[in-house]
Amino acid sequence: MSRIGMKPVEIPSGVKVAVAGRTVSVEGSLGKLTYDHRPEVTVVVEGDAVNVTRNDEERQTRAYHGLTRSLIANMVEGVSKGYQRSLEVYGVGYGVQQQGDKFTVTCGKSHPEILDVPMGITIDIQTPQARGDTDPAKFTVKGYDKQLVGEFAACCRRTRPPEPYKGKGVRYSDEYVRRKVGKAFAGGGA
Repeated sequence: MSRIGMKPVEIPSGVKVAVAGRTVSVEGSLGKLTYDHRPEVTVVVEGDAVNVTRNDEERQTRAYHGLTRSLIANMVEGVSKGYQRSLEVYGVGYGVQQQGDKFTVTCGKSHPEILDVPMGITIDIQTPQARGDTDPAKFTVKGYDKQLVGEFAACCRRTRPPEPYKGKGVRYSDEYVRRKVGKAFAGGGA
């Protein structure tokens, strides 16, 4: 019995959920999302809740049951509240800037990394330039699609993952970077 799949998804006020065939459409104040669910599960809107049921007890069907319910819950939360992911850029001379739909990460390479900002994503830059090793550049990726927010945040981090010796690079604000000790000076010799 899937405990997650059996739990109904509550629909908050201001959010509309419609099911047409296998397509689930969720519309709220922040935007509109659609999802085509698997034929092994059935999605029904009953009152102010969405219920997901499965057609049989196969192992894969049970997995789709919980997955479908979680994806619909994420869509409902996304169009009503939205999602965000905060990142920090550590390193002397490292920084970020946005010009239109282009997001530039300067991270110690011979050229700045230029990323295309997808539709539905907004970037809020709190600190555009890192100052030393203790005061990082900070920015937040916001949007109503959880997958898109996470994917773009991962693309930003991938431009320069944090290295373990000095901690320089792009990291999530809640990420812990395990630091290594560098080479120690052995001494004068024999």
